Amino acid sequence: MSTTRRLLLMGLMAVCAFGADFSGKWKLDAAKSDFGPIPPPESMTRVVSQTKAAITFETTQKNAQGEVVTKYVFPLDGSEATSKSDLGEVKGTAVREGEAIRIKTKREANGMEITFDELWTLAADGKTLNVANKVGTPQGEFDLKLVLVKQ
Repeated sequence: MSTTRRLLLMGLMAVCAFGADFSGKWKLDAAKSDFGPIPPPESMTRVVSQTKAAITFETTQKNAQGEVVTKYVFPLDGSEATSKSDLGEVKGTAVREGEAIRIKTKREANGMEITFDELWTLAADGKTLNVANKVGTPQGEFDLKLVLVKQ
């Protein structure tokens, strides 16, 4: 086997063992996103750092009320972790689903529990992060779709 083929095979094996890598700085493409019943932010960026064991992401959103920053760290083994942010305490889990990552979180806001079930997938070129998010509130569920572009 040639050296080039061997390197290509080793790289493919590493991707299969590790899964998709979501690391990088991502910017919201509001025109391609769908915020359902809530108004979209004026801007949003997400910085993601991923290892084989965990995913860390910091999201900065700006809207008419100001800027909100959230930072979460979740092991990728499905065990629950707690993070604190501008929105208060958030509990959640993260697991790999093939090339995707599913992140489930819950937090309390104004005495109500709000849940998020996010499925992160990368486009084939690795430059678009799609987040399908099912949000649960006491008033019912709704879907959000975020499209973020790698910077």
